[in-house]
Amino acid sequence: MEIEPLVIFLQIVRLAVPYVLTSVGVTFSERGGVVNLALEGMMLIGAFGAAYGQYRTGSVLLGMLLALGCGLLVALLFAFVTVTLKADQIVAGIALNILVMGVTRFGLTLLFGSSMNSPRVAGFEASSLFLDPFFLLAVFVVFAGQWVLFKTPYGLRLRATGESAKTADSAGVNVARMRYSGVLVSGALAALAGAFLLFQQHTFTDNMSAGRGYIALAAMIIGKWTPVGAACASILFAVTESMEIWLQSGWIPSQVVQSLPYVITLVVLAGFVGKVSAPRDAGTPFDKQGG
Repeated sequence: MEIEPLVIFLQIVRLAVPYVLTSVGVTFSERGGVVNLALEGMMLIGAFGAAYGQYRTGSVLLGMLLALGCGLLVALLFAFVTVTLKADQIVAGIALNILVMGVTRFGLTLLFGSSMNSPRVAGFEASSLFLDPFFLLAVFVVFAGQWVLFKTPYGLRLRATGESAKTADSAGVNVARMRYSGVLVSGALAALAGAFLLFQQHTFTDNMSAGRGYIALAAMIIGKWTPVGAACASILFAVTESMEIWLQSGWIPSQVVQSLPYVITLVVLAGFVGKVSAPRDAGTPFDKQGG
């Protein structure tokens, strides 16, 4: 019993890593004016890429690189559909999630001969959670993301694009390039979050992202579209997920326990509605011809 608080603390930190990576990444997308509901698919394809990469090569590094490449590919597709083709961002994000779920399910059957899960992979075994490269990356991207967004010319241009694409364009900012960059950052970090999930569970399972992309999006909103705020909200959701795990052995019905993270997400979001405001042009396609 004496070590239980430490065990719970380490569990919360571990659960927070994928939320932090994904929520910080989507901050860049939204700050550029693209509402990214495709996070779920980006996490899922990252986990699948990591599983296949390490299974075929035996290398964790190559697994991570394949996860990153898959995430960037999906992000590029999403950016092309929403920025270049100017499709509805909400519809495109949901459609992409469905597409990736189908692709990974088909990939399981085609590449692993199973419709449910991949063979076991070793993953990355760090001597301590605090030496895990994914944990170190999560800490780094929070502070680096905050600095890039609010202290660099790139961050200024990206935020200007999200607030008023027309004004940014008139000032010489390439709106499409800025929006593409924001979406690609979100895709890369979401894919690495998926790789972290894969290396923790040691096997890819169908739909293993399990709604974490949507919760990361909620964390970004609660964090007021800032990397530090998104990371703090991510820790809150990691606490609720930890509570779900610890309460499963209690007297509370399992259905209630499993819904806890989503209920808390809705309650917290409801409390923040009207108190936070998104970038003004988020979700609005920019037509240079029509202004």
